[in-house]
Amino acid sequence: MMNDPPGGDQVGRLEQLVTAARRAGVADLRVLDAMRRVPRAAFVPLDQVELAYDDEPVPIPRRQVTTQPSLSARMLQALRLVEGEHVLEVGTGYGYQTALLAQLASFVTSIERWPDLAEQARRNLAAQNITNVRVVDGDGTEGLPSAAPYDAILVSAAFPHVPEPLVSQLRLGGGRLVQPIGSGGAERVTVFECGADGLVSRDVVCHARFVRLFGRHGYA
Repeated sequence: MMNDPPGGDQVGRLEQLVTAARRAGVADLRVLDAMRRVPRAAFVPLDQVELAYDDEPVPIPRRQVTTQPSLSARMLQALRLVEGEHVLEVGTGYGYQTALLAQLASFVTSIERWPDLAEQARRNLAAQNITNVRVVDGDGTEGLPSAAPYDAILVSAAFPHVPEPLVSQLRLGGGRLVQPIGSGGAERVTVFECGADGLVSRDVVCHARFVRLFGRHGYA
């Protein structure tokens, strides 16, 4: 986890994101505190720093965008994370959401399709002294079986159904998964739970727009 919280003028700007998350319906105090501890400006391209504390997606290389902070917060709240859990994230980007997860879980494994984005995320996380994260280059739809099972999985891209490898890597009896369900552009962000009868949809967190999920078990 991060050693020291941000200070100075940055605190007020971070509080803007917390306020936006509250307005979006986030009441989980651990999620809100994580947003106060992670400086989003450290996880966006240098030419986008002025936009870091707006509650909006930010463009990053490879024609990708970061997730809107209040939307990330809603997804994190839906995961109902507790200390000691191991989380798999599909879609690292520049690492902001990864850093939030690292404040809430014991360890985060994050998979990024683009090696250059993965390397930038590693640098961003290291610069903030966040050490309970492993960023892996690879196909997120395959998950990472060697580190399974996961207590929770967060997918940051859209596909009409949950890829089967991710289902098989989720902890039986209470493992949670949040994914945008749809074809890319108008999704239902859905929370699932892994029980005795397999993966069950529990709730729709919200409707949102996401990039498509590419990979062997996603879009080609």
